[in-house]
Amino acid sequence: MTALTLSTAGAATLRADVLVVGVAKSGKALVVAPGAEAVDTAFDGRLAAVLETLGASGAEGEATKLPAPAGLKAPVVLAVGLGAAPEDGESFGAETLRRAAGTAARVLTGSKKAAFALPIASPEDASAIAEGALLGAYAYTAYQETGKDAKKPLAEVALLGAKPRDKAFKAAAERAQAVAEEINRARDLINMPPNDLTPAAFAAAAQAAGKEHGLKVQVLDEKALAKGGYGGILGVGVGSVNPPRLVRIAYTHPKAEKTLALVGKGITYDSGGISLKPAGHNETMKCDMSGAAAVFSTVVAAARLGLEVNVTGWLALAENMPSGSATRPGDVLRMYSGKTVEVLNTDAEGRLVLADALTRASEEHPDAIVDVATLTGAMVLALGDRTFGIMANDDDYRTAIHEIAEEVGEQSWPMPLPADLRKTMDSPTADMANMGVRMGGGLVAGLFLQEFVGEGIAWAHLDIAGPAFHEGAPYGYTPKGGTGSSVRTLVRLAERTAAGEL
Repeated sequence: MTALTLSTAGAATLRADVLVVGVAKSGKALVVAPGAEAVDTAFDGRLAAVLETLGASGAEGEATKLPAPAGLKAPVVLAVGLGAAPEDGESFGAETLRRAAGTAARVLTGSKKAAFALPIASPEDASAIAEGALLGAYAYTAYQETGKDAKKPLAEVALLGAKPRDKAFKAAAERAQAVAEEINRARDLINMPPNDLTPAAFAAAAQAAGKEHGLKVQVLDEKALAKGGYGGILGVGVGSVNPPRLVRIAYTHPKAEKTLALVGKGITYDSGGISLKPAGHNETMKCDMSGAAAVFSTVVAAARLGLEVNVTGWLALAENMPSGSATRPGDVLRMYSGKTVEVLNTDAEGRLVLADALTRASEEHPDAIVDVATLTGAMVLALGDRTFGIMANDDDYRTAIHEIAEEVGEQSWPMPLPADLRKTMDSPTADMANMGVRMGGGLVAGLFLQEFVGEGIAWAHLDIAGPAFHEGAPYGYTPKGGTGSSVRTLVRLAERTAAGEL
């Protein structure tokens, strides 16, 4: 785990393996960003010119290494691009700093200590840089041999200019570390092979974290689910030798005035069931529990931050497999709510487990419910692989979550719930079907979930199917594989709920 420190040392005097500075574009010229003045002085004021000679342009995502001159304790300087320089009197955006720090941390895999001399004008800037560096340093190596030649993630991040004796800066760094570590917890779970992360194993991880952080954890196994009438979760998990679980993990604060319920889709492997996915569509389906991982990590983060709000997480865990005992297209399930659902496609399973969990969460009458799921390919087609969709039964609540996501640097977009699409889920056999029209499939899924939310409860649905698992080359602080999408949004939502802003 990468360590984080705030240092009072100057950029020229701190001993580290690498000194990280920022550069930006100002018109056609390359300029050195604030925080690197001492480094520029060591280069006799020619740092930008030297970097231009090496081909640096200041573009975001760019990283250029060069030997440090005499006068610097660090032997290497790493210049990361920040994009366009801000106007006079303005500072770099938090997401720009977060991505630049993440880029640097990725490039510095194998280094023991890096000093970050990026622009810090406020505690928020320090938080963004710390968060980006800790997320960028992430690597999933649990199943790889660690020989002498194996490079380990950056071991220590030292932030320069962050005022360690200032309470606001210290709190910002502590928050960044807690949130980043919980995002990385979610990433670990998403990246874990499905033969090891079964529903029972996921539940055990929640129990272990509950014990460590003082959380109340309740696990319903297949017998308890059957006794309780959880037909949706059981209907999805019945085809697997690894039976389903419903986990309730709760953080409470004695001064809390509001309760936020979070519901996560936790399909630990999704083959599609009898409606089997074709080759090319099932290789990454270990990530279909990303919503549950995000919910789990958010509850732990709330506890670590001591937020004055009650946060209850519901992890709907199942493995969707084909077998002689699996649910068939045409079967009818009686959900926990009592509503019957005709299953037309067993690969539309996420909404079935979520429906039971939403009904159960509603019974506790929280102030709001937010569910998170890698729910539909339709949402990826609509918004791409870096943006999640937001649907809600309250426009103001949907807008608030969208604004929160923007604030913390997660791309999202508000989506509608058109009433005319609801009738496409009508069934001649049951109360409703688990499928409707194909066009607008992501919206149909949202309408299905809305049917299981308790009356009078504000509810939002985050479809993170696009950004939850990154298959391309790493960029910024985003690794290949599990990303931990939506954790930052959910933590900030909990913070704002605690502050009485929602």
